[in-house]
This record gives sequence, C-alpha cells and structure tokens, in this order.
Amino acid sequence: MAVQERSTTDIRWSDRAGDLLTAWADRLPPRVRRVVTRDMAGFAILGSFTFAVDLALLAVLRHWTPLPKPVAVSIAYLAAFVLNFVLNRTVNFRSHAPAGPQALRYVAVFVGDYVITVGVTTGLAALGLPLAAARIAASGFVAAFTYSASRWWVFRQR
Repeated sequence: MAVQERSTTDIRWSDRAGDLLTAWADRLPPRVRRVVTRDMAGFAILGSFTFAVDLALLAVLRHWTPLPKPVAVSIAYLAAFVLNFVLNRTVNFRSHAPAGPQALRYVAVFVGDYVITVGVTTGLAALGLPLAAARIAASGFVAAFTYSASRWWVFRQR
C-alpha cells in the first residue's frame, strides 16, 4: 500500500498557526527543550496575547461605556478567558475531543486560578510584600497551575 502524503491544503489552519507560534522551540538546546516544550511555549504566547486582549478590551470598555469598573473588568476578563480556551484548544493543544467536557474542566481551572490569585496575593501582602509584587508572584503560581491543568487534565491526550 502506498503512503499518501498530505498536501498543504489538508493541513488545518490551526495546525499551521500552532506550528508558526511554536516551531522555534524545536531549535532550543536539548536540555532546555526538555523543559520548554512546544505546548508550553504556545501556552505562554497565547496567554500573553489574551492578556493583551483583556487589557485592550478593558480600556475600550472604560473609555467608551459608562460601565462600573468591576463590570468592565469582569467582561474583559471573561472575554479573554473564553478566547484563551478556544486558542489553546485549537492552536496550541490541538484537541479534537468534545469541547463541552473540556470547557467544564476549564471553568474549574478558572475557579482555581481565582482562588490562587486571591490567596497568594493576600497572603504574600500580609507577610509584608508590596501588593504589586504579591500580585506578580501570584500570577506565576497561576500560570504554572493553569498550564499544568490545561496540559494534563483539560486538553489531555488519550
């Protein structure tokens, strides 16, 4: 039986985008590549992008709508959260599993993110760390938790 090659038209747009975002990780030194995987690189890039979307949408909502700050922050954060889920599902982790169960697991991760953010930020601030520094430290914990949960639970490969 002859091996049939995939034409470039058979490759999904999401696979192309994922390769474009993460191909550089394959050129890292082997020791670094064991730690910085393609999906970790993609997760960081997409997380940075959706964070920028969050901030931009927040700025738009605050400038052009009369929404109270908590409502504007919530709308921007939720929009970025949904965008992050869709992009990580399709472009980064390239999952073909049913989206419903993954979305429910991602909501659980979202709740965990919130608990970690509030807990670590307030805990470190109570220990004397300035609030901004505590929040930055908390974001590191959130990033590690979210990546781990996304890779090995939400979008796990069967």
